[in-house]
Amino acid sequence: MIDNPFVTNGYAGPEYFCDRVNETAMLTNLLTNGNNIALMSPRRVGKTDLMRHCFQQEVIKENYYCFLIDIYATNSLHDFVNVFGKSILDTLKSRGRKVWEGFLNALLSVRSEITYDINGYPVWGLGVGAMVPPQTTLDEIFAYLRTADKHCLVAIDEFQQILYYNDDKNVEAALRTQIQQCPNANFIFAGSQRHLMSEMFLSPSRPFYQSVVPMSLGLIPLDHYWEFAEPQFAKNGGRRITYDVVASVYQRFEGITANVQRIMNMLYMLTPKGERCTIEMIDRAIDTYLQLSSTYYEELLRQMPEKQRNVFLAIAAEGQAKSISGGKFVRKYNLPSTSSVVSAVRGLMEKDFVAQNENTYYVYDRFFQLWIEKR
Repeated sequence: MIDNPFVTNGYAGPEYFCDRVNETAMLTNLLTNGNNIALMSPRRVGKTDLMRHCFQQEVIKENYYCFLIDIYATNSLHDFVNVFGKSILDTLKSRGRKVWEGFLNALLSVRSEITYDINGYPVWGLGVGAMVPPQTTLDEIFAYLRTADKHCLVAIDEFQQILYYNDDKNVEAALRTQIQQCPNANFIFAGSQRHLMSEMFLSPSRPFYQSVVPMSLGLIPLDHYWEFAEPQFAKNGGRRITYDVVASVYQRFEGITANVQRIMNMLYMLTPKGERCTIEMIDRAIDTYLQLSSTYYEELLRQMPEKQRNVFLAIAAEGQAKSISGGKFVRKYNLPSTSSVVSAVRGLMEKDFVAQNENTYYVYDRFFQLWIEKR
């Protein structure tokens, strides 16, 4: 049993998973009926946990091999193949020797690079020069997926990242071709940058056009989150919480699941067993988290290039920054020029420090914004 039921680090099982009943049923039905899916949502509303939850459904868990590949930190086809292969191997290791050997037997190009731990389990540890070219290893991975003894479900998280690869501009087309030739697998392409995902899957000129069922993931409704939070608070100590407290947290963080969950975790931690959580405790919970995160945010600011940092702080000062390329914004914050602002914002958006809603820019991490306000 988990001491604090408001889990903030990944999927901990259905007991700690909030709502998404309809979304889980839809995603499960689409996959088990042979569809590929483009799952689009803002970051931090729970799409990764939804995919993990879907893979834990009995009908899928018992009949499919399920692989979740997070490519957010990848910058090249080499990185993609490395993460892809490692994720498959790590998943198959729990299925028994015969199963993971079947995967390794398909990887002729990198077999010599696989090592083994003291228990005889394989370890994926490919170096920078281990795959030349990575396309060969990618072909072998898909060859395995085509011949695996169970149907495979592959979820690729932050799929739009492939558009930033510099080493191969044909990754989109290459993956589309591989997937077309792989009837033994279905795919979820999950992404948080809606404009890029829409362009990839809804534009007639792109390789993935009309190859998926598009699915959008919205916010968990407040009432559903309340129905989850109240009994969780009562577990393991009889803590109590009122609807007003949950509603206040939900509204202050605009229903973004990860942010709400973070503060609920803090409130649970700060509420003694048998006591009631009050609305006055919310500010204390937020301040506690910001104090714990202070060194982290200081380091993020320090690592930003100076021009990006200045624009970032200007956007944070505005809260909701409009007309950032106009002279008024540039003069107000003593920025060098409109062109440098545009360039800096582009870099900040690529790193997810800043987000855009139509013509308005804001700090993506709500806690980062609050921390700057309290500096």
